[in-house]
Amino acid sequence: MTGIILLDKPKGITSFLALAKVRRIVSEKKAGHTGTLDPMATGVLPVLLGGATRFCELLPSHEKTYRAAFSLGIKTDTLDIKGKVLKTRRVNAKAVDVIQALKAFEGEIEQTPPMFSAVMKDGVRLYELARRGIEIEREKRKAVIFSIELFRFNEERAEYEINVRCSAGTYIRSLVDDLGEKLGCGAVLTELERTQANGFGIEQCISLEELEKTAAQGNIQSILIPVEKALSAYPSVSVTQAQAVRFKNGGELDLKRLDINSLNGFYNVFSPEGQFLGLGERREGSESFTVKRVFVPR
Repeated sequence: MTGIILLDKPKGITSFLALAKVRRIVSEKKAGHTGTLDPMATGVLPVLLGGATRFCELLPSHEKTYRAAFSLGIKTDTLDIKGKVLKTRRVNAKAVDVIQALKAFEGEIEQTPPMFSAVMKDGVRLYELARRGIEIEREKRKAVIFSIELFRFNEERAEYEINVRCSAGTYIRSLVDDLGEKLGCGAVLTELERTQANGFGIEQCISLEELEKTAAQGNIQSILIPVEKALSAYPSVSVTQAQAVRFKNGGELDLKRLDINSLNGFYNVFSPEGQFLGLGERREGSESFTVKRVFVPR
């Protein structure tokens, strides 16, 4: 089975466990996911199956969107409501103050990865160190917030919800924590939903329960997304039958014989019949079109 299932990851389980459940339901051993979500988070989790897994690290780095809820006046060790409370503060901030503070986070920002995150340090995940009570220095990382807006709030309860459109690799928990510090009262993430990732929206996703029903009806193929759809941000090139055979065997193609633009980078390669063959690459200074990944359906 080859293709992509767009899963609406449920709350309370890791992305790895969600992947394992999908693998069991569809009876496909070879599977992977893109963009880890915390256990408390829900939303878009693309699951690649079979031959699609060969393209996991080559998917275009799209911007992501999130709906995040948070409470003011609290600070925890995990930066979310599930963690150990480290401090509580009086909240004087109102909605107008939150709106004003959010403006400071638009554009390029720097973030310190949370200790409770999957970032690797000397071969160890940060969350593994955090669970042992170890905190280490982390290098700041750049992120881009394209837009951030308040869309729901309860001033009396100091509860707020925001929509965030950001670059891949943005830590929403850190964003909320930094916002709380700017407001002078602290803040913790209480809910998080990823509403868009890898070019796919939450409205296209399916729950685990719906996936089980679809599998029981023998209709899994009807919900599989072709891998080339996830790669559609790359330009495409069609090749001749002879070139298709050479490409599938890993052979380079002569750029002069291809109807291709001058842009360097990855290209989706299609046969004369429109069959997806894989990803090729045009490299600066080379007269050859090289094979980056051949599509091998299972």
